[in-house]
Amino acid sequence: APAAAAPAAADMSKHPGAVPSPMVGTAYLSPEPGAPAFIKIGDSVNQGQTLMVVEAMKTFNPIPAPRAGKITAILVTDAQPVEFGEPLVILE
Repeated sequence: APAAAAPAAADMSKHPGAVPSPMVGTAYLSPEPGAPAFIKIGDSVNQGQTLMVVEAMKTFNPIPAPRAGKITAILVTDAQPVEFGEPLVILE
């Protein structure tokens, strides 16, 4: 019998391009409410470019791109709670 489908995020954590969250917190896709998002699908980013921020204990921590590449998926929504190691974006 075929195996049950795993949740998408768990599946994506194995993706070689997954950028994991370095902490538990709340992910924000833009620098402030109403501002444009840091990235969108299809964007090319440079190493060190901010992909999003994760707020933990009132501190906003930028999540930098670990390398240059193209954003092929954004796996979290704005103001979504995230776990340590949870994949945030796919960078290819």
